[in-house]
Amino acid sequence: MMIDVNVNLSRWPFRRVPLDETPRLVKKLKQHGIATAWAGSLDGILHRDVAAVNARLTAECRQFGGGLLRPVGTVNPTLPDWREDLRRCQEVHRMHAVRINPNYHGYRLDDDACDALFQAVARRGMIVQLALKMEDVRTHHPLMPVPTVDPQPLEALVDKYPDVPLIVMNNYGTIRGEAAARLVRAGRVYFETSHAEQVGALEKLIQQIPHERLLFGSHAPLFNLEANLFKFRESRLGGLLSTGIQRGNAQALLQSLR
Repeated sequence: MMIDVNVNLSRWPFRRVPLDETPRLVKKLKQHGIATAWAGSLDGILHRDVAAVNARLTAECRQFGGGLLRPVGTVNPTLPDWREDLRRCQEVHRMHAVRINPNYHGYRLDDDACDALFQAVARRGMIVQLALKMEDVRTHHPLMPVPTVDPQPLEALVDKYPDVPLIVMNNYGTIRGEAAARLVRAGRVYFETSHAEQVGALEKLIQQIPHERLLFGSHAPLFNLEANLFKFRESRLGGLLSTGIQRGNAQALLQSLR
């Protein structure tokens, strides 16, 4: 039974995708052995009423998740009441993590707003999920091209807040090789598997990143769930390594928060 740390609820604003209705998505996750899915809301990308986004997300997880969906809140530190949004995430909605989209929300990783967010999250002992992008830039609407988050300032941010658990999401082609290895050495940085799409993807990942810092993520429903599971079927990793990536590493991360 796996833990998927990268699931999205609601609808992508630019197109309909299969399984963008929560009951159908939950059914598919269960069919493929997902025991827990860390779910963020696609509404958090463009909606400015973040409090309402997080409240709807929590209600939807409770109504349709059957214990499978674990909500991950949106926080946008460029908005005036973001600290209250963060407080509600932890104290009202009992969320263990928040998901940030700097490129859609208009700030850089070396901006004061981002520094303030990490400082506040550090005090609360929560996980940060950093989405570097949401879809391939080639598929963006021509009136709304959104660049991938610039990862260059990330190492300095991790150096400053090494105890903040950080999950780098949707990473394919952005942070590679030694840059990824340096981040892992600098702090509690994890990478998820959704965007590793080449043949032998998992073997190539663990050449750069310790297997203890890899988590299973599907980016469903924007990405095909079966395609992400196939990476493990075609992999030559041993059973213990695969189980750690699929479940054990996420469990250990959650236990470290308590």
